[in-house]
Amino acid sequence: MHVLIAEDDERLVEALEKILQDNGYEIDKVMDGQAALDYATVGAYDVIVMDVMMPKMDGFEATRQMRRAGVSTPILLLTARDAVGDKITGLDAGADDYMTKPFSPAELMAHLRALSRRQGEVQFESLQVGDLTLGLESYELTCGSKSINLSFKEFSICKILMSSPNTIVSKDTLIQKAWGVTSSAGDNNVEAYISFLRKKLKHLGSTCKIETVRRAGYRFVG
Repeated sequence: MHVLIAEDDERLVEALEKILQDNGYEIDKVMDGQAALDYATVGAYDVIVMDVMMPKMDGFEATRQMRRAGVSTPILLLTARDAVGDKITGLDAGADDYMTKPFSPAELMAHLRALSRRQGEVQFESLQVGDLTLGLESYELTCGSKSINLSFKEFSICKILMSSPNTIVSKDTLIQKAWGVTSSAGDNNVEAYISFLRKKLKHLGSTCKIETVRRAGYRFVG
């Protein structure tokens, strides 16, 4: 399961990361509401765990904008607030669940399991855009009767682009999500892997393309 954590308390982020990774979850983490919105709209997540009080945009507004953008990922709001009015605000904004701090690891995992069940026990195992299918467990890219295996980095970038077809994804977003926010990777690294992916699309005979949008980023077109 792939979880996005949006929380500006570094100690709590570390605790959440340990709990989830110990339970076999894959994690992305951001520190403000705007970054949470950016990640949620370009990434494929099973659950979003989001604090309410964050810089740039609070969790309520980030939730509203995610829903307006068509993001259907279940959202679990975390907050120190326990007033009924705040819970109603969060749920009305589009959140699926609400948990107040402090909480135990067992309580967190119970909430996440419940959110997973609401989506259905079977999780998506592939992404499909146009004539392409990307296996999320096999790292295999398929077009008709032809398939090719992707490296981990190729897969990561392809997944980001295919998760939001026809949407411009910046190089900075690709670096942050494929290499990590503390990585020293630069534009040249992104350009190299985009080139690798384009060659593989050509090899497969796909009609899909990765378009370069000057000074903006890349767009996956099916």
